[in-house]
Amino acid sequence: MKQFMDRDFLLHSKPAKKLFHDYAKEMPIIDFHSHLPPGQVADDTRFENIARIWLGGDHYKWRAMRANGVNEEYITGKASDCDKFLAWARTVPATLGNPLYHWTHLELQRYFGITRILDASSAGAIWEACNAVIDKPEFSVRSLLAKMKVRALCTTDDPIDDLAHHRRHAADIVSGKAGKVPVIMVPTYRPDRAMHVDDPATWNDYIVKLQEVSETEIHDFDQLVIALEKRHKDFHDLGCRLSDHALEKPFAAEATGGQLNAFVVKLKAGKQLDTPSAAALKTAILLAVARMDAERGWTLQFHLGAIRNLNSRMFEKLGPDTGYDAMGDEPIARPLARFLDMLECEGKLPRTILYTLNPAWNETLAAVMGCFQDGCAPGKIQFGSAWWFNDQLDGMLRQMTALSNIGLLSRFVGMLTDSRSFLSFPRHEYFRRLLCSLIGGWVKNGEAPADYDLLGRTVQDICFNNACDAFNIPGVAR
Repeated sequence: MKQFMDRDFLLHSKPAKKLFHDYAKEMPIIDFHSHLPPGQVADDTRFENIARIWLGGDHYKWRAMRANGVNEEYITGKASDCDKFLAWARTVPATLGNPLYHWTHLELQRYFGITRILDASSAGAIWEACNAVIDKPEFSVRSLLAKMKVRALCTTDDPIDDLAHHRRHAADIVSGKAGKVPVIMVPTYRPDRAMHVDDPATWNDYIVKLQEVSETEIHDFDQLVIALEKRHKDFHDLGCRLSDHALEKPFAAEATGGQLNAFVVKLKAGKQLDTPSAAALKTAILLAVARMDAERGWTLQFHLGAIRNLNSRMFEKLGPDTGYDAMGDEPIARPLARFLDMLECEGKLPRTILYTLNPAWNETLAAVMGCFQDGCAPGKIQFGSAWWFNDQLDGMLRQMTALSNIGLLSRFVGMLTDSRSFLSFPRHEYFRRLLCSLIGGWVKNGEAPADYDLLGRTVQDICFNNACDAFNIPGVAR
C-alpha cells in the first residue's frame, strides 16, 4: 500500500516517475486563463488568515460545502473566518473521490509544509499553523506566484475595465518593486457583456460605460466595433495576447451590415430583438473580435457549454459565479465549424483554443479543430485543457487521450487554473503528474519507446514551451 500523496503521487510506473521528477517538476508556469483579481497582484496583497485566501470566491469549495449540508452563513454569509474554515475542514473528509480532496492536501503541503490530513480533529491546529505564517512577506501574492514559478499570469478583463492595476504592476516591474524575478501580469480581453443583447436594459447600461472608456459614441453596429477595437488596442499595448468568450453554444448566423446597424438601433431604443436577429448580432460581434485577434496575432479562446445561474433564488441573493452553473448539451459541431469557416474563408482565423464543459464533446472538438489546422503554425487550433467540472483526474486523462487519439498531444499548450484563489497553482503539478503518468504508461506497456530525449522534450513542451511560443506574451521567453 502506498503512502497517501507521497513523492510519487499519481505516478504509477518508473517511466512516469522519471518524466515528472527529471523533466516536468521544475518547469515554470504560464497561467493563461485565470480569474485572479489584478488589484491584489498590483497591491501585493497579504491575507489576514487562511480562510480569506483559501475560501473567498472559491465556488468549487462552496458547492461541496452546500452538498455536505453546510448552511450558507458559513459559506458566503456573515460567520467568522474561523468558523468558515472549520466548516470547510468538516467538509473535506466528505470530498474523498472529488478533486478537492487532492487539491486541498496538495495546497497544504506545497504552501505550508503541512502533511496532516485536514478534518474536524486537525482543523484547529492547521488553522493556527497556517495563520502563524500567512502574514509574513513570503506569503504576499507576488511571493506566492514566484514560489510556484509562475512566469506569466493572464487575468480576465472586460473591455470597460480601466486596466489601472495592470499599469501599476507593469510600472513596478520596470522600477524593480515587483521583485528580482517578477511575474508578468497581462489582461485577457473578454467582451461577453457586449453580446448580452437578449436584455436591452442591461446591454444599454453596458454600452454607456463602453462609450465612456473608449471615447466613442455608439449608435450603430459599425460604431460598436470601433469602440471594441479601441479597447482591443489598449489591451494589446498592456501585453494582452488572448481574447476569451464564454458561450453556451456557438453562433453562426449571418446578416448584412445594414441589418446589423438596425439591430443596434433597435436595442438602443430599448426594444427586444427576436431570436434570429440576436443570434446574427452575437455572431457579428464574435467575428469582429476574432478578426482583431488575427490582425494583432492574438489567440481566440472559446469556453463552450456552461449553462449559468440555474438557481434563480440564489442568483438573486449572491449574484453570478457563486456555484450555480452546470454543463449544457446544446448541439455545437455544425455552428462551431460554420463560424470557424467564416473566418477561414477570409484568411482571418486566429490561433484558437476550444474548451468544453461537457466531456461528451471531447472527440467532437478534437475532430472539428483538425479541419482548420492550416500548416502555418504548430497547433494553431487547440483542444483546450479539461475545464471546470472536468479538471480532475478522470477528466484530464479523457481530454488528453481524446487529443492524442485525434490530434497531436505533443503540440498541446497545457494546463491553466481558471481560478480565483492564489493557492490554486498546485493544480499545474496535478496536471503534470497525470500527463507523465499517461505517457509513462505508454512506455511501460510498450506503446511508446523509452526515448527520454523525445518524451522529456514533449513533456516540457506541454508544461511550458508550447504556451510560451504560441502566445508570445511580452517579457516571457523560454
